[in-house]
Amino acid sequence: MIHPTDLALAVLLGGAAGCGLWCVVAALPSWRAPALIHRIGPYIRDVTDPAGTSLSTVVTDPTAALAGGVGAVWRRAQTRFARLAGGSESVERRLAQAGRGGDVAGFRGQQLAWAVFGAATGAVALTLFAALGRFSPPVVVLPVLGAVAGILARDIALTSRAKARIGRIQEEIPTVLEFLALCLSAGEGVLGSVRRVSAIGTGELTAELRTVTIEVDTGSTLPDALGAMTRRLQVPSLTRAIDHTVAAIDRGTPLAQTLQSQAADAREDAKRTLIEAAGRKEVAMMIPLVFGLLPLSVVFAIYPGVAMLRLGF
Repeated sequence: MIHPTDLALAVLLGGAAGCGLWCVVAALPSWRAPALIHRIGPYIRDVTDPAGTSLSTVVTDPTAALAGGVGAVWRRAQTRFARLAGGSESVERRLAQAGRGGDVAGFRGQQLAWAVFGAATGAVALTLFAALGRFSPPVVVLPVLGAVAGILARDIALTSRAKARIGRIQEEIPTVLEFLALCLSAGEGVLGSVRRVSAIGTGELTAELRTVTIEVDTGSTLPDALGAMTRRLQVPSLTRAIDHTVAAIDRGTPLAQTLQSQAADAREDAKRTLIEAAGRKEVAMMIPLVFGLLPLSVVFAIYPGVAMLRLGF
């Protein structure tokens, strides 16, 4: 009969040896080279597949998966995981807010990597429990819990990064709008003002304005580029300011006054948000005070008297 400790050690050592050998084999040039079908496919596509839609799905070379090495297997797993996970709109919105672009497949690949790492950590913990003789049935779910924790941790990290970047953008809105109004008052045009602010300023919002200028230089109109920025970021105060700015551009109204008014409104929104956050922090500060300091003070006040009564003084 095989002892669980010996089995756990065999699984741990065998898995480590297998991973090492696979990495060594995948790093060889002959295995990392693209498959023959992918090398000659673009040159015969006009005969076999003019639209270029079925070349990646038809597998005629049985060694294509091995010839691609770890990269091909990983890309295939990443694509399938992205198809199973879904929710691309929410992920794309948070990626845009975090400044990472809309590469949903790349994010799903990162989630898959975190899940594999979590599952491997759970498997190592399971092996250690078995090696120490503390194996129990609930320990079997550790790899699954590790994989789920890895997926959720990557999603939470993206959400927190997007919220932090949106918060920085909200703080920069009044300053950027006032700078734009100053440039307009000095005689600059609308596009020239945006270009000047994006070139001189630093921060998250000025980086988005640089993207706007690049889109304008590549053929897009300024209202369309600004609208795309608001749809990408989805910040209410910024959307309101851009909508008023675009309306002022279309109607020919004084744009400097409009931007100054929007900057004042943005400052009022920031002040109101700060007051609301202070109120929430004040309520949160009551928790350690009520459940920590107050009982401790009561204990310090009552315990000496109780001790004196027990001693008979």
